[in-house]
Amino acid sequence: MNHFRTILSEFLLDLKAQKLRTFLTMFGIIWGTVAIIVLIAFGVGFKRQMSINMHGIGESIAIMYPGRTTKPFEGFGIGRPMSFIEDDTRLLASQVTGISAISPEYSNRQAVRVGENILNALVAGVFPIYSDMRNVIPEGGGRFINALDIEQRRRVAFIGDKVKEFLFGSEDAIGKLIYIGEMPFTVIGVMQKKTQPSSYSARDQDRIYIPSTTFSSAYGVVRLSNIIYQVNDPIRSEEISDEVRQVLGRRYKFDPTDKDAVWIWDTAMFDKFIFYFFLGLNIFMGLIGSFTLGVAGVGVANIMYIVVQERTREIGIKRAVGAKRSNILVQFFMETFFIIAIASGIGFLLAYGIIEALQYVPIKEYVGTPSMSLEVVAATVLVLGIIGLTAGLMPARKAANLDVVDCLRY
Repeated sequence: MNHFRTILSEFLLDLKAQKLRTFLTMFGIIWGTVAIIVLIAFGVGFKRQMSINMHGIGESIAIMYPGRTTKPFEGFGIGRPMSFIEDDTRLLASQVTGISAISPEYSNRQAVRVGENILNALVAGVFPIYSDMRNVIPEGGGRFINALDIEQRRRVAFIGDKVKEFLFGSEDAIGKLIYIGEMPFTVIGVMQKKTQPSSYSARDQDRIYIPSTTFSSAYGVVRLSNIIYQVNDPIRSEEISDEVRQVLGRRYKFDPTDKDAVWIWDTAMFDKFIFYFFLGLNIFMGLIGSFTLGVAGVGVANIMYIVVQERTREIGIKRAVGAKRSNILVQFFMETFFIIAIASGIGFLLAYGIIEALQYVPIKEYVGTPSMSLEVVAATVLVLGIIGLTAGLMPARKAANLDVVDCLRY
């Protein structure tokens, strides 16, 4: 403990004696720390915003449509139209282990009326799990379709926020009646506003959702418009798509490699793209910040070599009165550590201030806002640790290996 206090007091004395030199040494570390934190934080924020934008349609989901065969199979020719029924969703859920959730989807456009307000909206019949898969979240006071709605074929409707705005204006819609065609439905929920740059058939804000059983019985429909499912591992999404075609191929007698028979829009493929793209981007940004810190580390090492040279006689005296090589090595290594620790601490505070200030700049919708996450801090600390170890150990080893007699002659 006393040895540590001695090292600290000597460091502070040297700090006061060489203020300009110490400041210039620390400035490089401060700037490098700010650079690496802000650059990686921008990458993390950009990735997060891209993910939010993309997942407006749902996370790791696939939308599957019936098509026509383009390959002959077991005596069947090409051009056969495919179609899905609700039982196909249960079959896929039981036989494809990679599927974590699945829902049928009936849909068609209907005239929707409240008083004199008439809207031509897309009406979809779905399962309750659809809400979680598609990020269709109800506003407070409302709810999505539930199991009892399905079982009892209730005439209830969950409406998009734009539909609510058109039909009801600023009035509360929950519990009110809307007419879909000539049939009355009770509004049970309104969707929270969300960012949705991609969609199919219509944006969720312009849709109306009713129980799948109600849709089927009300409109006399048994053929689905599409099936939507969610995978538990986006990395395996392509493999899971192949399994889906194999299961349906056995049921409907078509070649499982015939992708036109069952067309699948796999949004998880974009998740894979985002993962690898931003992995590369963050590595690139981290390297730029690391090079900046590396240059600063070289500056620290050079300054410490000068310090060793200036204090050669002091080292000789300490060794002559009994100081070990390890004592000298620890002393100079700790002095380097103090410089880097103080500078990086200031750098962290400046970077945090910059990141907080950028939260108020209106750029979130386009590139997101930088975020000081755990991975940002961990990457910065790792780089600083490597630079501190390298910049401190080499001058300290030189100081520890100096010959006592040569030091006293200096």
